Amino acid sequence: MTMPRSSFNAHVTGVAGNIVSIESDGPIMKNEVAYINVGEDRLKSEVLRVYGKVADMQVFEETQGVRIGDSVELTKHMLSAVLGPGLLGTIYDGLQNPLHQLAERDGFFLHRGSTVPALPVDTQWTFEPSCSEGDRLFAGDVIGTVPERRITHKIMVPFAEREEFELLWIGKGNYRIDETIARVRDRRGRERDLTMQQSWPVRRALPAGLLRQRLCERQFPTERLTTTTRLIDTFFPIARGGTACIPGPFGAGKTVLQGLIARYSDVDIVIVVACGERAGEVLETVTEFSTMEDPRSGGKLIDRTIIICNTSSMPVAAREASIYMGITLGEYYRQMGLNVLLIADSTSRWAQAMRETSGRLEEIPGEEAFPAYLDSSVKSVYERAGLLRTNDGSEGSLTMIGTVSPAGGNFEEPVTQSTLGAVKCFLGLSSERAYKRFYPAVDPLLSWSRYLDQLGPQLDRELDPRWTDSVKQMTELLHRGDSVYQMMQVTGEEGVTLDDFLDYQRATFLDMVFLQQDAFDPVDVSVSTERQKGSFQLLRRLINRSYEFTDKEQIREYFTRLTGLFKNLNYAEWNSQPYKQLWDQIHELEQTAISGQAKPAEDPAVST
Repeated sequence: MTMPRSSFNAHVTGVAGNIVSIESDGPIMKNEVAYINVGEDRLKSEVLRVYGKVADMQVFEETQGVRIGDSVELTKHMLSAVLGPGLLGTIYDGLQNPLHQLAERDGFFLHRGSTVPALPVDTQWTFEPSCSEGDRLFAGDVIGTVPERRITHKIMVPFAEREEFELLWIGKGNYRIDETIARVRDRRGRERDLTMQQSWPVRRALPAGLLRQRLCERQFPTERLTTTTRLIDTFFPIARGGTACIPGPFGAGKTVLQGLIARYSDVDIVIVVACGERAGEVLETVTEFSTMEDPRSGGKLIDRTIIICNTSSMPVAAREASIYMGITLGEYYRQMGLNVLLIADSTSRWAQAMRETSGRLEEIPGEEAFPAYLDSSVKSVYERAGLLRTNDGSEGSLTMIGTVSPAGGNFEEPVTQSTLGAVKCFLGLSSERAYKRFYPAVDPLLSWSRYLDQLGPQLDRELDPRWTDSVKQMTELLHRGDSVYQMMQVTGEEGVTLDDFLDYQRATFLDMVFLQQDAFDPVDVSVSTERQKGSFQLLRRLINRSYEFTDKEQIREYFTRLTGLFKNLNYAEWNSQPYKQLWDQIHELEQTAISGQAKPAEDPAVST
């Protein structure tokens, strides 16, 4: 969207990296977009601080060649996202420039100051109206729909409107996004045209309560986001519309885990914000999403994905803005009643971009030179996630998962600690588990989820009356097993009792067959809720059995054999003949180690 030029004169008065100071003979607005004219280039910038007619701006481009006295255009518009059909399947930079179009026009090296329209202007969309002439309309009301790839895209009255309208005319058929599809009149008799596109400032959340507040309001999350990853869904659940973080050192598997969550979660839209990752990792993400099959639709995963791409080599200011751009796009699709998953990778580099900008602004630094407002900035980002009831009565959700890359895996550093105060699910990755080839390398002794208690009543109703209590019991077993392991590191196996050794073997068995999952196995990569339920109930039964063991070698041999059978069970197709045979073998092995009469094997398809 082209920004209008200001009638006021402004010029550059100082340059410090990507921070440029300006002076204007007219008013300056905080967060408004401005352009610095450097030869034939127009460098997009954003006003950060205003002192009367003097302001500091961050520039989204390289500032080489910017000199004192260069002219500046003030637009009186804030940095905004263009919203409308055509977003899905697009790879943007942090300012919503489609990268593939820039590459086609300018080559594979981005030219400074280059911009292209965020949405395809020549594409025609088949518009189907959903309201009639004479209807009263408010901001956020749906006036029609168009098909966008595999979803129904709702065209809504612009969210910036704060008046009631009367619909005078509405079209039907094929239109471009900039063509008039409806005409409305406000209470003062002023008429205006509506198109399929609108814009919204990225640093301001889309309003949860519009004029029809009785309908459009935030809801309390009551459903679990199903990721088909056993460790997450069972032990550390994430609510639909909730927040989570995945901190971990380099090489611990953050990118692989977030890719699995994006691919297999039960959401309609996926938004990946690569806000500062290395170019190789971003290229891998783009390639995989473009070619990977979508398990929900059978098409390509990119068809329901938007990628915001800002590598670590791109300008700092653009990296900082990219996460706000992604959240705004997610809020837009949430307003349509869709379930959206936003993954930010990684928020550490986003915070580092803020630290660099804050240093150049000579602000008072906080811990480790991060800005003093780091904590509030992190919280303001995560609080934009949530569950929302829209104007038409449907419910949409925006679930946000941020990955954090603390140096050396130190979870005490400021970005991780600020994130922990903002989210309700913490999936801490461990380099020790990654080195042992335990994947996902989420450390169950460090991780937690407050959603387990929040969603507990629903999980107990849908899965098992004892589900939540059993998960907590298994978590306690993991902690007991770790304590025994630490003791054995000092005293050896001879220094622990038979019962303690049994707890250690039980905890190891739980870790090996349930917490670990093979991302490269076509069966184990994604586990349905029904199968997770059956596996967990079988696991609970095996762990809670009263066994008749006489020595530690007998315990070790039994759980080694049991682990092998259960792992093969995980690799077998659900309810297939090999699956049932393995189930019977597990039952037979179980009978050799328990007291009392043997019982018939239970049907694996039936709740145990």
